[in-house]
Amino acid sequence: MPAYWIAHVEVTDAEAYGKYAELAGPAIVKFGGKFLARAGRYVQLEGNERARNVVVEFPTLERAVECYNSPEYTEAKSHAEGASVRDLIVLEGV
Repeated sequence: MPAYWIAHVEVTDAEAYGKYAELAGPAIVKFGGKFLARAGRYVQLEGNERARNVVVEFPTLERAVECYNSPEYTEAKSHAEGASVRDLIVLEGV
């Protein structure tokens, strides 16, 4: 069953976050991730608004979590820390 990373992000340091994005993309692809939505137009209907929203499809929930915990993504994530406020979940599809 596919699984989805759903991230809501407020970038506070564009330069550092750019380094995150540069490294995160290849790490996500390595684990079978496919970007479905990435910082496109959106309408905030409820909850806390974050200007950058991302949805990534993975083959399985386990693969998504494996990516998140991988050395490649951990390195990328180190550039997002302090450069953004993020909420990230992994949701199994139906």
